[in-house]
Amino acid sequence: MANLGSLERAIMDVLWDAGKPLLIREILVRLNEDRELAYTTVQTVAERLLKKGHLVRTPYRNAFRYAARRTRDEHVTSLMLQALADSTDRQPVLARFAQSVEDDDALALMEELSRRTAQRRSTT
Repeated sequence: MANLGSLERAIMDVLWDAGKPLLIREILVRLNEDRELAYTTVQTVAERLLKKGHLVRTPYRNAFRYAARRTRDEHVTSLMLQALADSTDRQPVLARFAQSVEDDDALALMEELSRRTAQRRSTT
């Protein structure tokens, strides 16, 4: 997740893995399994992620619950599309990508593109 710092990525991973909104203290407990962080540090970074548009928050008693605005798959897809958009000539980038992915991933991509093409043909 190229546009996120290491603690931002860790917080996003906790929220994606949880699959539900969490309080800062709940995020903190999960993060502190690997390292020792302060409550205020996690809260500050969560607020930064909120301002960047990665999180949403909802009031809960006298605190907030935080959740990812998009799924992990949607986030990664967005990063891939942004990287592709940065290229003035997409064809070589797509060719290099296709040559670089693992065989199983290439097969999955081909199957999805075939499904997409078949759907478009059936609607026209």
